Amino acid sequence: MFYPFFDSSIIILLPGIILALYAQNKVQSTYHKYSKIYSERGLTGGQAARMILDKYGLNDVRIETVGGRLSDHYDPRSRIVRLSNDVYQGTSIAAIGVAAHEVGHAIQHGTGYFPLFLRNTIIPVTQIGSNLSFPLLLIGILFSSPGLVNAGIILFSTVVLFQLITLPVEFNASSRVLGILDNLEILDNQEIKDTKKVLSAAALTYVAAALMAFLNLLRLLVLSRNFRD
Repeated sequence: MFYPFFDSSIIILLPGIILALYAQNKVQSTYHKYSKIYSERGLTGGQAARMILDKYGLNDVRIETVGGRLSDHYDPRSRIVRLSNDVYQGTSIAAIGVAAHEVGHAIQHGTGYFPLFLRNTIIPVTQIGSNLSFPLLLIGILFSSPGLVNAGIILFSTVVLFQLITLPVEFNASSRVLGILDNLEILDNQEIKDTKKVLSAAALTYVAAALMAFLNLLRLLVLSRNFRD
């Protein structure tokens, strides 16, 4: 019997797994290091976020705290920057960098940054693809249905597309705020260099996610070819 998720093709995922583990360790260690280095100006992440939002005329964008660690995100539907307690209240280089990055997404939203618009638009389709692609592929293989196999692959392709679009969105948000932190004198030159290290480590997790999605798609294509053969 053919087991689509337990065969030699799983080796295709190995580079993605290695990079994902490295990226996770890198972001954790980098955040931990710079969460202990406090900014000279002494602003909290929440204060820095509010300062940047007001400077860019985004007074209607609220800031709220959210539970969890490194759970920070920007919600474009409600126009809320949600920061974890450590980031919102923290005065470290890491806290300010993370808070500023999420504000970068709010600025993208406010200026109509197209990759962010595109990513937000395809989220519903991506969620469907993420939930149904593997079940469809499995059912298609079990019941010898090329149509269902193809449908599973097409649906998973939307996940890959989402991850690819996420890369410029995340890189752009970080590059925007590094200049803003300098212009508003929220951080000094050395602090900005340290913040860049925090944001670069975080960006690596998105690179790993994109690679993992691509390798999963490649594996699905290999499995479907083996199924047809």
